[in-house]
Amino acid sequence: MVKKSKGSSFRTRNLLHKHPRKRGVPSLSRVLTEYEVDSKVNIIIEPSIQKGQPHRRFHGKTGVILEKRGQAYLVQVTDGNSQKKITTRPEHLRAQSE
Repeated sequence: MVKKSKGSSFRTRNLLHKHPRKRGVPSLSRVLTEYEVDSKVNIIIEPSIQKGQPHRRFHGKTGVILEKRGQAYLVQVTDGNSQKKITTRPEHLRAQSE
């Protein structure tokens, strides 16, 4: 008999956990950061905030901001040979240092 699936976000808290000394909600500067269109960002999932969280397969990927949609951003990421568009909130993005 096949085990019933519990959904894609079932293992998020176990795979993406923080160091015990860095636990808790991030600072307001992470939430209020504005990103320019065409700037490069790294997708680093913030496990303490579930809203606007991208799929865990995109954790650690680098993408380009296409546009702002409300409080979130549309990010284009290369996944294998295809281009994916991900809608995610700024808590899960970090500006790439060049």
